[in-house]
Amino acid sequence: MTSPETSPETTTELPVGADAGLRITDSTLRDGSHAMAHQFTEGQVRAVVSALDTAGVQVIEVAHGDGLGGSSFNYGFSRVSEIDLIKAAVDEATQARIAVLLLPGLGTVHDLKQAHGAGAQVARIATHCTEADIAAQHFAAARDLGMETVGFLMLSHRLDPAGLAAQARTMVDSGAQCVYVVDSAGAMVLTDAQQRIQAVIDEIGTEAQVGFHGHQNLSLGVANSVLAYQAGARQIDGALCALGAGAGNSPTEVLAATFEKMGIDTGVDTSRVLAAAQDVVKPFIPRLPWMDRSSITQGYAGVYSSFLLHAERASERYGVPAHAILERVGEAGYVGGQEDMIIDIALQLAEEKDMGDLAGAGVR
Repeated sequence: MTSPETSPETTTELPVGADAGLRITDSTLRDGSHAMAHQFTEGQVRAVVSALDTAGVQVIEVAHGDGLGGSSFNYGFSRVSEIDLIKAAVDEATQARIAVLLLPGLGTVHDLKQAHGAGAQVARIATHCTEADIAAQHFAAARDLGMETVGFLMLSHRLDPAGLAAQARTMVDSGAQCVYVVDSAGAMVLTDAQQRIQAVIDEIGTEAQVGFHGHQNLSLGVANSVLAYQAGARQIDGALCALGAGAGNSPTEVLAATFEKMGIDTGVDTSRVLAAAQDVVKPFIPRLPWMDRSSITQGYAGVYSSFLLHAERASERYGVPAHAILERVGEAGYVGGQEDMIIDIALQLAEEKDMGDLAGAGVR
C-alpha cells in the first residue's frame, strides 16, 4: 500500500485503499460542478464531504468542473476559490483523502502545488485519450509532492482498445499508479468498456491499477461500471444523485448498493451514502441530471458531457436547438477544451435557412 511519502521513482506500488475489493471515488464536488455551473458554496462542500466521509467513501474529488485552474471566462467562473473549497474539504474529512483533477494546458504545476498545500493528497491528471504524453511533468510533480497519482484518459470511446492500452502505458511509465478508462461522453455500450479495461490491464499488468469513470447519457454508467469491475477495474467513480456533466455520472449511492448486493467490498455504508444523496445533495441541486434529448444525443454522438450547459446557453442565445448543436459537435469531433467553438456551431445553425428542419431534427 502506498503512503504519501512514496518515492516518485516507485511506480509499482498500489494506491491507498487498494487492499479493499473495490475503491469508489466520489466526484460530486468536481464533476458535479458542471451541473452546478461551478457555484458550490463552502457550506455545501463541507456538508457533502462530511456525509461521504461518514459513509466510508475513501476518496472525494474537489475542484472546478474542468479541474484546477478551470475558473475562467471560457469554462465558467467558480463562486468560491477552489483552493478555499479544497481547504474546507480537507478540514471536514476524518478518513477520506481529498483528490483534485488537473488538465495539462489548463491547470499548471503551480496549481497542483497550491492544491497540495491546501491538503489534497490525490492528483488525477486528465488528458484526451490520445495525448497521454503531455502529462509526464505533472505526474512527476505530483509524485515529488508525495501525492497519489491517477491518470484519466478522457473520451476513451474515441480510441480502440489497443491504442488506449498504449496510452495507458505512457501514463504508467510517467508515474501514474492507476489509469482510468473515462467514458466522458457516456457513449460506451457494455462490451466497449469491458474490452478497453481488459486491454489496459493486459498492457500494464500489476504495475498500476485500472479505473473506470462512467456517465449516464445512455443510462449505462452503472452497468458499464459493473462490467469494468468484472474485467479487472478496481477503482470506480460516482457522484451523489448522479450530479455531473451531461446526464450525470454513475450515482455513487447506486454503485454502493449494486456492489454490496453483488457481495463486492467497497468499504462504503450503503444506508449512509443513500442518506447523503437524499438529505444532503438533492435539496441544493438546481435540477436532477436527466436523460433528455440533448444528453442522450451526447451519448449517441460521443460528445463530451460537460458541453451540455454550454450548448443549452448557446441554444437560448441564438435560437437553435441544443440537441442540434451537440449533434454537429459530435460530427466535428470536438474534445474537452473546445467549448468556445460551440458558439461557432450555433452561429452556423442560426445562419442556415431551413430552421424548421433543425427544430424537428432527431438523433440520426
